[in-house]
Amino acid sequence: MGVMMKIVRAGLLATVSGVSLLVMAAPGAHAAGMPQLDFHNPLVTGQVIWGAVIFLGFYLVLSQIMLPRVGRVLEDRSKRISGDLDVARSAKQDADKAVAELQQARKDAMAEAQANLQKTLDAEQRAADQKLAEINARLSAEIADAEKRIAAEKAQAFGTLKEIAADTTQALVSRLTGVTPDAQLVAQKVDGAIAHQNI
Repeated sequence: MGVMMKIVRAGLLATVSGVSLLVMAAPGAHAAGMPQLDFHNPLVTGQVIWGAVIFLGFYLVLSQIMLPRVGRVLEDRSKRISGDLDVARSAKQDADKAVAELQQARKDAMAEAQANLQKTLDAEQRAADQKLAEINARLSAEIADAEKRIAAEKAQAFGTLKEIAADTTQALVSRLTGVTPDAQLVAQKVDGAIAHQNI
């Protein structure tokens, strides 16, 4: 506002000084054929004076009424723009802060989810290992029991087999030779043959 008023004042003062110089110019300073410079004519002098009065009126109206209004408008606009920029800066800072908080919350949530997932996986692995150990122990016990039963049945089968082999051998020898062999001797020979065959 101050710069604008200075420019307008300088322009008006230059105009007024130019008009006053023309008024005070020497009578021979006018050119022939240019009646607007003939200051001996009372109409020209009146026009110059009225021009100066009108310029002075314009100057007073501009400097006292118009320019202060324009200055206030410019100042209000500058304040409004400055306030809007401050609000925008504040909003940007709030948005940046909210984005940073959101990113941090996202990182925290991901870390917590990863930790919970790892805990769950570890718990499931422990439960699976425990069940596997229980199944292995039960299977080992069942296998041991089955091996015992098989060994007992095998021993029983071998006992029965020895008896059958001894009886068969005795019957064959009796039939072939007509003599009944000694049962104890036949049992020894059958045991020897079985041991020899690694049955």
